[in-house]
Parts: sequence; C-alpha cells; structure tokens
Amino acid sequence: MYKMRKAIRDWFRELLELIFQAAALVIDTIRTFFLIVLAILGPIAFAISVYDGFQSTMTQWISRYVSVYFWLPVSDLFSCILARIQILMLQKDIAEFDANPNFSLDASNSAYIIFMLIGIVGYFTIPTVANWIISAGGMGSYNRNVHKGGAMIAGATGAAVGNIVGHLKKN
Repeated sequence: MYKMRKAIRDWFRELLELIFQAAALVIDTIRTFFLIVLAILGPIAFAISVYDGFQSTMTQWISRYVSVYFWLPVSDLFSCILARIQILMLQKDIAEFDANPNFSLDASNSAYIIFMLIGIVGYFTIPTVANWIISAGGMGSYNRNVHKGGAMIAGATGAAVGNIVGHLKKN
C-alpha cells in the first residue's frame, strides 16, 4: 500500500513539475508573440494616429508594448522569489536530516507539492501584475480571460491543497 501511495505522489509531483515548467514557457511564448505583433503594427499605429479620432492610437500602442515587455522582468522577479523559497525548503530538510538520521529526503512531500501549485498559479498572474505597473488599455478581454482562468486555477488549487491537508491530518 505504501509503494502504491508513493507511486501516486511521485506521479502527481512529476505532473506538477511538468505543468510548472509549461506555465513559464507559455507566458514566455505568448509574450514573444505579442511583442512581434506589436512591433509589426507599431508603424501602422503611428501612421493612423495622425488622423482625427485616432490620436490615442500611438499612446495605446506604446502602453501595450511596455506592458507586455514588463512580463519578463516580473517573471524573473517571481522566479527569484520561488528559487529563494526552494532554497529555504532545502535548508530546512538538511537541518531535519542532521537532527534526525532516520529522516528521509523525499521530493514528493506535501510542502513541495504546495510549492509547485503556488508557482503554477503565480506564473499565470504575471500578465496581470505587469498590467498593474503599466495600465495598458485595450487588452481588457485578454486580461479578463487570464483573470478568469487564474481564478479557476486558484480555486482548483485551493480545493486540492485542502484535500491534501485534510488527508494528512486524518493520518
């Protein structure tokens, strides 16, 4: 029974690691695509902005470009925070191992699983945080969809974490 439980936890950990890495890659790929499209459309936005009624086109284009460009620094900052948390988790495990020689280092423990869930949800909030830095108008429907998706992922994560903690407290 223990081997089956461990196999399920290892499978779930590997799945979360895959989703974690995919989340970072998805954000970077979408960012690159948006920047390419915005770079191509920049001269068109400038040309249109000289006509009456389209004066705000250039400022909207600039704010959108800068907002999407900030996804990388925000992502790097989030990655640094995650790396620091991971270091602290490893230091705690090493200290526990030094204090208790029977302690087993296990990458599928609950704290690591929760850490991966936080990382996955956090990566999908990067566009929202970048939009807080530079309030880019006109990307409302995209940000609304990202927010809905983030809320759905956060709800599912909360349910999963609550379920895990409930099972751990039972045992």
